[in-house]
Amino acid sequence: MEKISMYNATVPNFVRTLGNLKNILVKAKAWIKEKKIDEPTLLGARLALDQFSLVKQVQVASDNAKGTAVRLIGAEPPAFEDSEQTLAALVERIEKTIVFLETLTPEQFAGSEERRITLKYFPGKYLLGLDYLNGYGLPNFYFHMTTAYSILRHYGLSIGKADYIGELPFKDL
Repeated sequence: MEKISMYNATVPNFVRTLGNLKNILVKAKAWIKEKKIDEPTLLGARLALDQFSLVKQVQVASDNAKGTAVRLIGAEPPAFEDSEQTLAALVERIEKTIVFLETLTPEQFAGSEERRITLKYFPGKYLLGLDYLNGYGLPNFYFHMTTAYSILRHYGLSIGKADYIGELPFKDL
């Protein structure tokens, strides 16, 4: 059994969950074609007037995955342009995020539990790595993932919890 680590709590989970979102977006692409749904309208859909649109939810989930992981290793996250205007472009962004995350190694996360993490929107403050991961990084990532899923589900895409969770690493008894 593998020991929990900051790496294991981030990179594999982000990669798996983003892969699940990619699969959901691929389903959405086929669904809008079949149902003759206007793609820009769906991309602009939101659950509440003051929430981000579907396209922004996916962009922010991508940003949170790479940003959380990279801040923990003491680096700055790579910037992606927020120029996606199609489901296919969002799928490409997720793929690019996964490829980037897969370049990170467990060794880079050594000592990250105690690393001081600062965020520009909390000036003069910092969180220790473990507090950042548990209190901000993971919840923020999953918030935007869940909201993207919920927008698509709300508008009629036939998806369920199994699509969100994806395959589990079951072992035989």
